[in-house]
Amino acid sequence: MPTKEDLQEFEKEIADIFATGAIHAPVHLRAGREEQLIKIFADNAIGPDDYVFGHWDSHELALLKGVPRDEVKQAVLDGKSISLCFPEHKIFCSGIVGSLMGTAAGVAWGLKNQRKNGKVYIFCGDMSSETGVFHEAVKYAVHFDLPVTYIVCDNGLSVMTDTRETWGCPEPWFKDTKFADKIIYFKYKNTYPHSGLGWKIKF
Repeated sequence: MPTKEDLQEFEKEIADIFATGAIHAPVHLRAGREEQLIKIFADNAIGPDDYVFGHWDSHELALLKGVPRDEVKQAVLDGKSISLCFPEHKIFCSGIVGSLMGTAAGVAWGLKNQRKNGKVYIFCGDMSSETGVFHEAVKYAVHFDLPVTYIVCDNGLSVMTDTRETWGCPEPWFKDTKFADKIIYFKYKNTYPHSGLGWKIKF
């Protein structure tokens, strides 16, 4: 499994390349959550039979799932930073908010009903976890006891908007509810902007 330093070095390399203008597509970099992600992969023994779904900030997920570093790098260079998909490694990502919430539940339903090995893990941000599709997917997964876990990586922001201020609530909606059984939640501070490097354009 990649180390914290491995993940940091990869993001730094991509940041340096992006700064040259060689990547002609959006790039979403992350830092500050390496230890939490490594722990989640280790504690849950996420392996070849398991499915991992992510969104636009999934470089680390691909590396932790076992995709070779050079393959992840080439995909980013090819403009696929926000939509990394490696079917042979059972990792699928999308840049569309909430687009994979129901997909993860559906794959978990298939694994359970076909009695196949493996579990499903889907990663998202704090504002994504406030969407209706997230609530519906988690509700379905809880009531049908599906082998899926939703991981909420909370950096407190939706792009540049404060999540808690937006919803007028200091805690995520699922805290202390039965739905929390299907959710892993942690906070972190991202030292990169939401997208890019924060100069020329801020997004």
